[in-house]
Amino acid sequence: MKLITSLFSLLVCCTLSAQEPADSLLQETDTSYWQLNSIFGANGTQTSFVNWSGGGRNNISMLAFIDFSAKYQKENFKWSNDVKLALGGLRFLDSTGVKQGLQKTDDRIDLSSSFGYEFKKTFFYTIVGGFKTQMLDGFNFPNDSVRISTFMAPAYLNFALGIEYAPSESFNLFVSPLAAKITFVNDEVLANEGAFGVEKAVYDDLGNVIKKGERRRDEFGSYLRLRFNKEIMKNIEMKSRLELFSNYINNPQNIDVNAEVIFLFHINKWFTSTLQGNVIYDDDIMIRDSQGKTGPRTQFKSLLGIGISYTLKNFE
Repeated sequence: MKLITSLFSLLVCCTLSAQEPADSLLQETDTSYWQLNSIFGANGTQTSFVNWSGGGRNNISMLAFIDFSAKYQKENFKWSNDVKLALGGLRFLDSTGVKQGLQKTDDRIDLSSSFGYEFKKTFFYTIVGGFKTQMLDGFNFPNDSVRISTFMAPAYLNFALGIEYAPSESFNLFVSPLAAKITFVNDEVLANEGAFGVEKAVYDDLGNVIKKGERRRDEFGSYLRLRFNKEIMKNIEMKSRLELFSNYINNPQNIDVNAEVIFLFHINKWFTSTLQGNVIYDDDIMIRDSQGKTGPRTQFKSLLGIGISYTLKNFE
């Protein structure tokens, strides 16, 4: 219940805070240099079984998300900002209505900003920054007593300086030979375990900590970001992003991959169906598989939902 309440509060508070400025911006003249676009949404499902021969577990789930962008462009200068927030959970209910377990289905804070100067048509000198983390604890289900992540553990801070190619609103390519990636693990237990690539703790023969695990890992390398956002057909919009990072100092051939593709099916002004897929690979993140073996793994996530969404923007 706490998760559902948090989801609802997040959605309502952010909607109310954005309503007044968005409405005022809609009244601005065409001379405004700002383009604002925001999508607020909530998806929910409830499944129950009674004498169902095929089996199944009663459950309820909910997902709330906010996707906000603000772009300022005047003459040769361009400043773009993106905020992506999502929080979702699944709770199982047994046949007597007793609540069991709680699993996150989505949890992210994703902030990014870029500032560019156009030195040639569609080409920009650009500096990019980004920050990613999560809101709530994550557990190694079905064992919900083993915490494997939390707020700021991990958290990723990125900076890059390079060339951006932006021939249209739908396509954007950024390439940087000078990029930094900082990983934070602001949790003593996880840092001591060496989670998410930080240097783990040193123990004596009795298991006592001699040196605590590092809570930060710095990487320097090259970075590439590709974005393609377009309405591919009427009422069907695709948003995609691909990020690649190579660490010059340690195993530069092992490229970190973060890819996302989202299809938005606009049923009407209020209802939207969403199909989302994510792929992540980072050889510094050790994952235990079903056979108990630990090592770097390709991570996959998919999401299909239908729910209420509303778009606010100050341009057409």
